[in-house]
Amino acid sequence: MSDDASDRPVYPGGIDAVLTQMEGRRDPFTYAEGEGLPPLDLRFAPLRDRIVGDPDADAAEAPPFRSSYHRKRHALRRELTGQSELVFLNALLISHLRKRSWPTHAPALFRRLWAEEGAHLIERLDPRWLVSSVSTFGDHGATAAQRSLGLALFTLMGTMKLYEFERLHSGHGPDTAFPLDRRVDAALPLRMDPYSLTSGGLDVNLIGRLWREAEGDAVLGPPARHLLTLLIHEPASLFRRLQVMRQRKARASARPRPLPAPRDPPRWGLVATVDAAAADIARFVAHHLELGATALHLYLDTPNAEAEALLRERPEVHVTRCDAAYWSATGRARPDAHQLRQIRNATAVLQGTAPDLDWLAHIDVDEFLLPEGDIAQALRGLPRDATFARMAPTELLAPAPGEVPRHFKRTHRAAGRPPAVVEEIYPTFGLHLDGGFVSHVSGKVFARPGQEGVRFGIHTLRRGGAHLTTEHAVSGVALAHLHAASWEHFRDRFAFRRARGSYRVREDDGDRMSVGQILGFLHDTEGEAGLRAFFDEVCRDGPDLRARLCAHDMLVTRPLDLDGAVRRVFGQVPA
Repeated sequence: MSDDASDRPVYPGGIDAVLTQMEGRRDPFTYAEGEGLPPLDLRFAPLRDRIVGDPDADAAEAPPFRSSYHRKRHALRRELTGQSELVFLNALLISHLRKRSWPTHAPALFRRLWAEEGAHLIERLDPRWLVSSVSTFGDHGATAAQRSLGLALFTLMGTMKLYEFERLHSGHGPDTAFPLDRRVDAALPLRMDPYSLTSGGLDVNLIGRLWREAEGDAVLGPPARHLLTLLIHEPASLFRRLQVMRQRKARASARPRPLPAPRDPPRWGLVATVDAAAADIARFVAHHLELGATALHLYLDTPNAEAEALLRERPEVHVTRCDAAYWSATGRARPDAHQLRQIRNATAVLQGTAPDLDWLAHIDVDEFLLPEGDIAQALRGLPRDATFARMAPTELLAPAPGEVPRHFKRTHRAAGRPPAVVEEIYPTFGLHLDGGFVSHVSGKVFARPGQEGVRFGIHTLRRGGAHLTTEHAVSGVALAHLHAASWEHFRDRFAFRRARGSYRVREDDGDRMSVGQILGFLHDTEGEAGLRAFFDEVCRDGPDLRARLCAHDMLVTRPLDLDGAVRRVFGQVPA
């Protein structure tokens, strides 16, 4: 174990200490002679209208305390003075059932109370005691369904309580939503995917699934649904604040965007955060310089002295070394997730360091613009009010070793074909491929620099955290993604992509197996042979695959002589 904070448990002593502390609060009650819970066959009806009085005015209830049971009973009756005796009985049973042991009939009495008097309790319990009641079913429900629902509600409400308490230290009240422009670009714990305000469904999935579970239980269902109803009507909850933020994002997205003055012909450039060999960086730079890029902004995610030396003589190329000094100068911590580092660097160029560009695209080092003609002319053809425009993606068919890449596939949507053709083209794995692609099917965008409040995402623009959409496309300019340039490249990048990249399992994958899931299954069950079978059918260039793609107008043929471009621009290809 290292001294890194991630190696040290939050609670000194780890889970053993957590369990010890938890059990220390669960010592059972002690009883004086004659004390104890009422019997299982207790008649509830007389208790409905009997009101709890002030325990200090009742000699039988007042101190001095004879036992821990007496002390707890007194505290509960003081808290619940003015409530019905059934409400008190519910609280007394919950207090017992939280302990390590309890009278043997206590769980059955608790369940009987809710089965027969649930409506009375729902009408009179405040939200805190309602939460405690439904949570008690997590340990003492009569069925597995009751215990599952009770535990789920306990987990949801307990986590909310911890979060809402910590949030009070932010200086914001519980009824105040955070401003949209203060979000920190940082990874979530446990590498969880960020939540999307515009399209995320985690909040409604949490509430909706619990509601569905509650519908199936006659005893726990009514109090559980009542609690969830209170939750979605609470004006100062996490869920309400998320809705406020979502509405703000929608309004911000509808505002007019200020546009920079156009040039003719337009000047365009690229920004990329790169962690690659010098030869791969040279290929990226040379190709796009030959296409007419005015500026290339490269952020070196890891040191690369060879690449820096190679690019130093090219005034069009602006290299930034993303070392500790760089991140310190930004005033914010280095994001753990490489996607967040990409977004932050690209946005810095879009907002502040690209005044001489009319259009800027954010792409990766394994992506290459693939135009039919002049890129500047294609950008000139966009409407004056277009703030950004999308480049359709293509994916490389991996050529044989030594051959120049020249064949690419596009999605069935780009070709105007029905989804069924994907399974015709890829008979084994097509069911699991979105558009027949292994990588993203969104493409990337060119954006006009200088737009207030606009940030780059990976595949689009964002304003106030909301993903923006566009109907505009850069006509005649595709984006070639060399996701699997060779079998070796595909194989060697698999582990990283599965853990932290495009193959990681996401919350929004849904019921259909994603590419990452199918590749993970193949790797875990068949090893390298399984991955190779996938690569050969889906990624490897060959006449049969080209013929199937061509039959559906999904084949793009255009030579991509990257090493030739490097020799023309730099003289030789780095080793």
